[in-house]
Amino acid sequence: MKRALPWVAAGAALMWSVALFLHDPEHSTHFLPCPFHWLTGWYCPGCGSQRAIHDLLHGRFEEAFGHNAALVCALPLLGLQWAVSCLTGRSPAHDNRVVLAWAVGLVAWGVVRNLPGLEALAP
Repeated sequence: MKRALPWVAAGAALMWSVALFLHDPEHSTHFLPCPFHWLTGWYCPGCGSQRAIHDLLHGRFEEAFGHNAALVCALPLLGLQWAVSCLTGRSPAHDNRVVLAWAVGLVAWGVVRNLPGLEALAP
């Protein structure tokens, strides 16, 4: 079962990517709205991620950055983190500093994008 899990996850990610490529979440009813934003009116760290990924899949980097700048900036860092783990044979998830840094970064992004006067950071 452990050997099948990465393949199942990769297949699900591929299917989700194809769905995002074919359907624009901004103009489609196929995608769920963010429940946090719906309940509070605030933007969570992930708000705009589906639209940003759709834009990235179509090569529209500026629009993707406008929908979720944290995601666009995090993708290369996650790729680098994965490459380092492949080269060293050690998972960065076992290092609490890496996990803590990602958690602090996401919480900070969630706070900053909801500050008054920073409407440009909202999707």
